[in-house]
Amino acid sequence: MNYVSVENISKSFGERTLFENLSFGINKDQKIAFIAKNGSGKTCIMKILNGEDEPDTGQVVVRKDINMAFLSQDAALQDELTIEESIFASDNATLKVIEQYEKALENPDDAEAYQKAFDQMDQMNAWDFETQYKQILFKLKLEDFKLKVKNLSGGQKKRLALAIILINRPDLLILDEPTNHLDLEMIEWLESYFAKENITLFMVTHDRFFLERVCNEIIELDNGKIYQYKGNYSYYLAKKEERIASENASIDKAKNLFVKELEWMRRQPKARTTKSKSRQDDFYVIKQKAESRRKENVVELEINMERMGSKIIELHKVSKKFKDRVILDNFSFDFQRGERIGIIGKNGTGKSTFLNVLTGTIPLDNGKVVVGDTIKIGYYTQSGINPKPGQKVIDIIKEYGEYIPLTKGKIISAGQLLERFLFDRKKTTRFCRKIERWRIETLVFVYRLDSESEFLNFG
Repeated sequence: MNYVSVENISKSFGERTLFENLSFGINKDQKIAFIAKNGSGKTCIMKILNGEDEPDTGQVVVRKDINMAFLSQDAALQDELTIEESIFASDNATLKVIEQYEKALENPDDAEAYQKAFDQMDQMNAWDFETQYKQILFKLKLEDFKLKVKNLSGGQKKRLALAIILINRPDLLILDEPTNHLDLEMIEWLESYFAKENITLFMVTHDRFFLERVCNEIIELDNGKIYQYKGNYSYYLAKKEERIASENASIDKAKNLFVKELEWMRRQPKARTTKSKSRQDDFYVIKQKAESRRKENVVELEINMERMGSKIIELHKVSKKFKDRVILDNFSFDFQRGERIGIIGKNGTGKSTFLNVLTGTIPLDNGKVVVGDTIKIGYYTQSGINPKPGQKVIDIIKEYGEYIPLTKGKIISAGQLLERFLFDRKKTTRFCRKIERWRIETLVFVYRLDSESEFLNFG
């Protein structure tokens, strides 16, 4: 059964064309991952599917009798409602059935209305609704039902929006980065939930392990074309490699033919009058094919490195409480040169607090943190940077320095650094698109490191 048909849609912003004449479909029981490079229009396509945006050309046809839901990056919730009130304020079909049943109970003389409401309760499995929504809230670590939305963190709001959607049990669920703000335990639960529930999925995610275990089909937008793969992420990677190898072989063949046809086209003008019109037309097709080699842009940066001493960071009997919750209790650790350490913990256990303790952003309750004399810490935070309205990208970088040293005595300007991070000087002039935020914040992070220590090597 077809749920959604996307027919020849195109979208442009000013002179920049995101995509043209894209077509694909979403069918019942498919669990689709939509893959594309940053800036190619993934979020825009999802908004078009959800009706929040319109294509410049083409159309999206949605089956009328399906319940479709969209989990966006920005949760739309009412600040004054509590977590539980937000559940009951949602447009939930089960809640409507419960409401009809409660009205039928108030009028016991109307046996027909009561029987109809009773049957609908059975059909919707509404008897256990309270148990169902509380289980989902507990799994997403939203245990305090009386907590108001305005007092929730950004991650809690995202999880509440996800909980509301799951409780509503849509036929088609469109997800934009569903695992953001979820810890490992929550992600594993969500994987199992999607495995057992009869929900059709269309999602964008950078979590390749979640994608591997949940999705059974991949749709890729690559160089303006749609490619579909009936399989999981591993299958997609293998088939994509085969496709690119085949495309490159075809391009190489076209190049060889182009050389021959170019010689033919360059013959003396007298001969050109007798040439076949169709052969001339074919020449331009071959020329376009021969010049269609894929362009794989790669972020490249090699920063000058300074010598590090043997002492990196030492934690001596560190203790920290936050809001009457113990984060660290007499914790000691000695960081060694060359280590790459990951910090794992459930949401709310204090991972960010620990990083703030480590970097000296917040004070300790007890103990001490000793940083080596040669060590300068670069801290890439979740909050990122706050650009001024209308501020240019180049101006943001120049706030941290005009030049940065590379290896072998070379230096690079702020503008050249932007280009190495795949910013187009001509097009990307202002800090206004979400997809550019990560690269800009990384650039600022790099400049901060250089101004203090120059101890990292990006390449």
